Amino acid sequence: MLAYVLRRIGQSVLVLLVTGLVAFSMFRFVGDPVDNMLGQERTQADVERLRDRLGLDEPFAVQYWSFLTNAARGDFGLSYRQGRPVAEIIAERLPATLELAAVSAVLAVVLGVAFGIYAAIRRGGWLANAIMTASLIGVSLPTFLIGILLIWIFSVELGWLPSYGRGEVVDLGWWSTGFLTASGLKALILPAITLGLYQMTLIMRLVRSEMMEALGQDFVRFARARGLPERAVTLRHALRNVAVPVITVTGLQLGSIIAFAIITETVFQWPGVGLLFINAVQFVDIPIMAAYLMGISVMFVGINLVVDLSYLAIDPRLRAGAGGRT
Repeated sequence: MLAYVLRRIGQSVLVLLVTGLVAFSMFRFVGDPVDNMLGQERTQADVERLRDRLGLDEPFAVQYWSFLTNAARGDFGLSYRQGRPVAEIIAERLPATLELAAVSAVLAVVLGVAFGIYAAIRRGGWLANAIMTASLIGVSLPTFLIGILLIWIFSVELGWLPSYGRGEVVDLGWWSTGFLTASGLKALILPAITLGLYQMTLIMRLVRSEMMEALGQDFVRFARARGLPERAVTLRHALRNVAVPVITVTGLQLGSIIAFAIITETVFQWPGVGLLFINAVQFVDIPIMAAYLMGISVMFVGINLVVDLSYLAIDPRLRAGAGGRT
């Protein structure tokens, strides 16, 4: 099993290297940042001096290696637009994105699993049918349209919730949080629902499908014949046997929450790293774009690694198979 874990870690590192290479190569074709940093009165000497200071006159391989070695130390260089360390800028925006993603993930997982189990157990009831019908909205509508609809209903028409911003925040050292203020909590509701709705509906429909299949298996009938309570049959036997595909999709959707945060943060003008990335694209701020995409890659790879290793803890058959591999 140790060999399996080490192999998965090695594969994750290789994926990160390839992703970093692709992202770093792509940025060479989005424009020259020197054009945005210098005014119309620039001279060729000014251009060459700035390119030398930013390291843009180095060969591609040298630039990429410097990027990797510096990124491993948490140093992503200076922002072309703001002239400040990229790590410092991202650290200021990261709490907003992580709080939004955390709340959205909790809503998606808890409600998705709960509604999926209920819809599978009570699949003939009117409430289960209503839940499945409503789930089509979350699957069909794009994220930005859901956000706009929520703003129109709850901000424009009803005036209950703010339509943009993060509200009042409290600084706890290097972390700023909106959980401790009323305006911060209110500002979090609409973006969290917008960001988590699509993932919640996917998880719910998957759980329902897998649970319906598991509830028709012989081991569930045997458990009921033994006189076990229906709650134990549902949660201990049926749900546990569908955990592997559910965890797989859930892990991928949790990574998607961070990626989709770009759209949600743009709609609600949420001051997170997603909105920072959009602004960086407009100004060809390559260090911020590279740092953001590398961070997303690390998060996706890390989640997939945790999901793969969690299989070994959930399913003894997979643990035995991993131990037997060479």
